[in-house]
Amino acid sequence: MTSVDVIYEKIHFRHDPKWSVRVRMGHPDQGGLMICVACVIEMMESNNVASVRKSVALSGISGILKSCPGALKELLLQDHRVCLHFTASLLGMLHTVEDPATLEQAIQVLVQLLLELQSEQYVCYILDEIDTQLCDQSSVRGFLPTFTFLGKLVDAVPSLPQSLASSHVPLLERLCSTLLYPDEGLKASVFYVWQRVWGAGGAAQSLPSPLRDRVCVLLMQTLSHACSSQLTINCLGFLKQLLKLGEVVSVLMNSPCEQIRSDLDQSLDQDQEAQSSTQLSLERCSLPLILKKLLLCGDETLQVASAQCMAAILVHSPSQYCASFIQADVPEFLFERLNCGSEVLLWSVYSCLLLLTEDPLFFSQCHSVYGIESLVRSLKEALRLTNVEVQRQGLLLLTEILDRVNHQSSPVQYKQLEKLVEDIIARCTELPLPASSRCRVSLRGDEPSSQASRAGGFLLQALVCFHAACRLVEQCSSEPGLKENVFTAPSKQVQGQDPLESLCLCLLHCCDTVCIPTVTRHCELAPNAQVLQHFFSILSYQFSLLPSLMPLFAAKLASSGFFRLALEHKAVLCAGNRNPALNAACCGFLQRLSVSLLSQPDPAASILPQDCEEIEAVLRSSLPSLCCRVCEWPSLLCESPGPQCDPAGPRTTQYCLLTLLHLALQHGDRLLPDSTVFSCVVTLLCSVQEQGDSALPPCVLRSALYLLSVTQDKSPDLDWAPLNCISKALSSSPSFASLYTHHPPLLHFLFRYPELAEHFGPRVLELWLSHRAQATPQSDTNSKKTEGPSEQNQDPDNTALLTLLEKSPTVILNLLGMVCTSEAPLAERAVEVLGSFLQGRRGCKAGLCTLLRPTLLQVLQRLGLESSQGTGAVGSLPLVLRLLCLMQTSGSTENEMDGIHFKLLYHVSNLAGKLQASNTECLLPAFSYLYCCLRLSPPHCTDRAVSMLLCNAGLMDQLQATLDLSSSLSPPSALLCCSRLLLSSLVTLQHTHSAQVHRSIRLNLGSTVQALVFGKRKTGSLLLASSLRLLQAVLDVDLESPVLCVSVGPRAGQRPLGDTDSSLHPLGSYGAHCLITTLYGLLLQKQELLLSVSVNCLGSLLRFLQRRSPSTAQHVVCQPWSRFLLYSLLNSGESCLLHPATLTLLTLLLRYGSRVVVWEPDLCQVLEAVEKRGLNELGENTTQALRQLLTQLQCSIFHPPPTEESRLQANTLMESLNSLPPTANDDLPTSILRVGEMYLCLSDFTVKTDGHNGSQL
Repeated sequence: MTSVDVIYEKIHFRHDPKWSVRVRMGHPDQGGLMICVACVIEMMESNNVASVRKSVALSGISGILKSCPGALKELLLQDHRVCLHFTASLLGMLHTVEDPATLEQAIQVLVQLLLELQSEQYVCYILDEIDTQLCDQSSVRGFLPTFTFLGKLVDAVPSLPQSLASSHVPLLERLCSTLLYPDEGLKASVFYVWQRVWGAGGAAQSLPSPLRDRVCVLLMQTLSHACSSQLTINCLGFLKQLLKLGEVVSVLMNSPCEQIRSDLDQSLDQDQEAQSSTQLSLERCSLPLILKKLLLCGDETLQVASAQCMAAILVHSPSQYCASFIQADVPEFLFERLNCGSEVLLWSVYSCLLLLTEDPLFFSQCHSVYGIESLVRSLKEALRLTNVEVQRQGLLLLTEILDRVNHQSSPVQYKQLEKLVEDIIARCTELPLPASSRCRVSLRGDEPSSQASRAGGFLLQALVCFHAACRLVEQCSSEPGLKENVFTAPSKQVQGQDPLESLCLCLLHCCDTVCIPTVTRHCELAPNAQVLQHFFSILSYQFSLLPSLMPLFAAKLASSGFFRLALEHKAVLCAGNRNPALNAACCGFLQRLSVSLLSQPDPAASILPQDCEEIEAVLRSSLPSLCCRVCEWPSLLCESPGPQCDPAGPRTTQYCLLTLLHLALQHGDRLLPDSTVFSCVVTLLCSVQEQGDSALPPCVLRSALYLLSVTQDKSPDLDWAPLNCISKALSSSPSFASLYTHHPPLLHFLFRYPELAEHFGPRVLELWLSHRAQATPQSDTNSKKTEGPSEQNQDPDNTALLTLLEKSPTVILNLLGMVCTSEAPLAERAVEVLGSFLQGRRGCKAGLCTLLRPTLLQVLQRLGLESSQGTGAVGSLPLVLRLLCLMQTSGSTENEMDGIHFKLLYHVSNLAGKLQASNTECLLPAFSYLYCCLRLSPPHCTDRAVSMLLCNAGLMDQLQATLDLSSSLSPPSALLCCSRLLLSSLVTLQHTHSAQVHRSIRLNLGSTVQALVFGKRKTGSLLLASSLRLLQAVLDVDLESPVLCVSVGPRAGQRPLGDTDSSLHPLGSYGAHCLITTLYGLLLQKQELLLSVSVNCLGSLLRFLQRRSPSTAQHVVCQPWSRFLLYSLLNSGESCLLHPATLTLLTLLLRYGSRVVVWEPDLCQVLEAVEKRGLNELGENTTQALRQLLTQLQCSIFHPPPTEESRLQANTLMESLNSLPPTANDDLPTSILRVGEMYLCLSDFTVKTDGHNGSQL
């Protein structure tokens, strides 16, 4: 519609061209839009033009104003009169047009035009025109569009509300008169304008008082009879603005109905139509009743607005206005509104009720009794909300009601005392800070100093009152009669809060939030002995008023530097026997703070009650005489007073200093530098030993050990002499547990020095692990066994020990010693830590393994002895075996197996043979260790290793029992996998070394093949792979091994008579074909693990068939299934095409004369893929498999033969392969992969090529 020219063709020809312009809109190629101002004016003023055409024109004008700013303005400002005429024509449409859409467009264009013109002159013209229209018209019917426009104009022009209030008061007066008209839509638009005018800054104060009072009266009359929600909302919005001024609130609350009637009658005389159409009921037109009616409506928004208006009224003067609302029964309906889930409404109602409780009439009319049940129920629901402010407001209301209900007098007015204390302490926050000593001189004489003096005097008097309140509360707490709540029945006392306890909480809160920050700020600038005396006394009282909260409060004080604060003020103001009262207050505070910190149930330290009493005695005797600065402490600590018996002498003072340093440093307050503390503590301990004094008290010795541990890192290492003194001092304690603190620096300090680690290392490790075991519930012990290294290392205790293990191998020996000698929980914890340590390492140094193996051997010997006696702790055996596996597979590349290796192998195999077949927890790591030993041992050591295992009848029986589990229900697959891998290694190595076998294992070859044929879909990949690895090993020895007693295959019965079945006995022809079919099916699954082991087993089977029945071997590779398998692998993407298994399969098929492999497209596809990727990008296994395939191509015959180009391509690749530098494959056989609790040798699951041992085709 905006693309139509804004012209009137019938009359446009007679207009001056200067009032037309073509405006380019949108894309430049789309042309422009023609607008003629004269046409617009005539169209808008003509009654003969259809509304549709006017709407189109207005749409075009709106588009120009939006898309081409300034174009219409430039056109109109050619003549000021035309501009006014154009504006007036648009304004006139608001009275002549009836179509709502066109009216909306006219309003929008008119607002846009005034914003475009940016001239106050035109805005004033519009306001004057509206004023004139209202004055000339006898009725305001039809003025709704005008007032709607005025509301939008007020929103669009920020300065307009102030202009209306100051320069257009007559218009506002006429707007008041329009409120008598019965049209609620018109009233809503007028009140919207009034709301915007009143909300402008300063506009309300500039209005004449009569007009202000009149609009207030009309608002109340309108609000009391409003039916539409829009009118009610606009009235409430205006009311909120009015209630911001106290004098307006007075007018609204104090206007009697008679005054409203007279005002309205006077107004109605001026508006006959309104008088005839309006029937007023003014009998109950009071603001409380109006707001009460809104509370009863079902609209939650109006309920919230009503409650907010009430609160806005009551805030101005509760004593003046509460009675009106209470007499109107408003509290009753406020309580009813509490049954809601709206946070805003709850907060508003709580606030109103809280203000209403300030009037005694609220309680005398039983509103509190009526509403208490609703309030309690509401609070229970509010406590489930997330808005803390709503909860706090509701609790304040409940507290106020419970405190103000009519009871008999109390012996002690706790609540009044609480309020008094709060008022006094709150006043302290308003005091000015005193001037520092450098700012005492002022140009205004003594006025600042006198002001500071008055502030200091008030602060002192406030602290005196606060101190007296604390003393009174302490006395009341000791009197049972005064502690009881005499207001409440004994059966219900537990439901309310004890006023005495509430007062105690108030005192603590005031002390924490006001008293402490205020006094510290003042005393930083001007310390005052009297102020500090009462301050420290107040702090001391808190420890007896609320003991349950003192652990947190004491820790907060200590971490905030209050040790230093008290000691420094004590040194400055109390030296030379000055200010004894302050000295006593500081000593009492320091003593209570120290005892509170020591008495806390700290799992990091085991402090006995007698230790606390001893420390308290030391502090009590030494603190009064300790009046020196903290910086002077090193000289006191290093002083050697010689033997003396005076308990209050220098030695006791030194013990006091150690205790204070310990407690402060423990909470992050370093009173002295670390290096200074360390040297002073060492000097003190050496002095005590040299002087031959009696043993240090355990509490003091604990502080000394803690300080040494925490400050060691920033200090030089100790020589032998001080270490000897420290060792003697620690040995003098009857129990090292009394000196222990669960803190990582303690571990590092003791194991930093071998002399200390030798004496105290095992004990401190036991305490460390015992602390961890106590912190962990017993039910979680078993779950910890299955945690991975990441979960264990997240434990801070584990992290500290692992860090220590990296630095000190002595810790490893101590932990292994605990495995040998400690109880089961500690032994398990020790093995878990060692397991985490080894599991997180890529390699294990030879020295570390040499250190571990002898102790592990002792552990195994002990476990073997205990198991033979039936007294062993079975729980530690799997942990030890897992530790052995981790150590064996941690990446060590040793070339020899010495005697200890074979002893470990012997004991593990013996223990494995004695276990129950169902004990998977122990058998799995045992079999894993034996398997890893066989696979990781150097070739010249495997002869002895395999002979040792094969001669162990118990182990062979255990393997037999484990294999038999495959026929039971739900056997553990991991154990079956590991046992088959171990058995395959035994078969292979026995064949290699011709080792003697004392007991064979029965293997049902038919059941094994059937399990692969029929159970491959519901069998895990690892179990399938291990079964194929066992079949591969058995096929490599032609199904004849002393290790195994292989039974006949399926459909064999007695020894077969046919030539083929005879040669393939005990597998048989049927078994061979079944196995071939299964292997092809597994290859089609294209799983990485199954691809490799399947093609390996296929190679072993074909070699077995070639040795026993060559015709059968050629027959099976020429089957159509072979072609289908090959086609599927070659067309499954490049990763499968160049997989070593696929290349090896091609080699096998060609090797044994299969005709399913053709040069084009099979081999050409492979060669092109190799050239595309590049030889350097191929892995070592792929390179070996490719070299093997290219070698086979040179001696194979193809039908049809390859082209000369293809042969040249193959030869070129072969030459490139031969030119590649040789790569070392030595690490492949010793590569171990961990899957859960299983360990897999990668060489067992890697495609066998001619480049690897034992892989001949």
